[in-house]
Amino acid sequence: ILAASHALGYEMEPMPKYIDPQKCRQCGQCVFGCPHEAKWTALDYLDEAERNGAKVFYNTSVDSVLVTDRTAMGAIAVGPNGPMEIHSDVTILAAGGLGTPVILQKSGIEEAGAGLFIDMLANTYGTTAGLNLCREPTMSMVNHEFHHDKGFILSPYVNHPKMVRFMELGARGLALSDRKLLGIMTKTADDSSGRVHPDGTVNKAVTESDRTRLDEGAAIAAEILIKAGADPKSITTSAPQGAHPGGTAAIGEVVDEDLQTSTRSLFVCDGSVLPKAPGLPPILTIVALAKRLARHLTG
Repeated sequence: ILAASHALGYEMEPMPKYIDPQKCRQCGQCVFGCPHEAKWTALDYLDEAERNGAKVFYNTSVDSVLVTDRTAMGAIAVGPNGPMEIHSDVTILAAGGLGTPVILQKSGIEEAGAGLFIDMLANTYGTTAGLNLCREPTMSMVNHEFHHDKGFILSPYVNHPKMVRFMELGARGLALSDRKLLGIMTKTADDSSGRVHPDGTVNKAVTESDRTRLDEGAAIAAEILIKAGADPKSITTSAPQGAHPGGTAAIGEVVDEDLQTSTRSLFVCDGSVLPKAPGLPPILTIVALAKRLARHLTG
């Protein structure tokens, strides 16, 4: 794929990865959690927090924020022993772009939930005479050259489980063999046209501009795959999907520049605060926002 991209005049370069090369066994299962502990995970921060005295409530689900006189006093949750209240001087929600707006709406912040983006993507596949991505780290390379002007990136990617391919391609997905399969993902900075409702249901349309971005990326992906050895007749592109929901508690709309809501002592720190789709993996941005918020709260 790298050689084919360069031969066609497209830029393709290694994707920076938080993977320890000494531990990586090239099993290709990065997105399912690394069985060899070669991949960095945010759980490392949780372990550090517990070592420094944090108390973690496992098997506990937060329903809403405990609010008194427009000030957050903690969380209302359901644990193994039933309903419970967790009291705190400061409350920080980090339930993600789909979970956080539900909690906020149940807590009286009705403006949460609008502006949903999902970093919409589609996977383009082609079968070959034996080339495959079975043992490649997920998204091991990336093309950024269309990101600013066109709103999409390209990266080698295959959904290995047949059931996932069935979900995105139907019966044709089941027929594709991992051992003869190459794929390239088109990931887009999609329109913030969706909404998360108080009951947790989600609406996100594929807008005309979303479809244009996906189609343009898929056409280039197909060109690269064919150059790399895929049978032109085998090229197929999946239905639109999403990977990084956010925007549902956006800075300037639901939280201020310090990530505080209109409820005092209630903050949000996850992908929901991003004001628009990055069209790129957002983890570094979220980590940076968390470190900034920590400094703000500790003075």
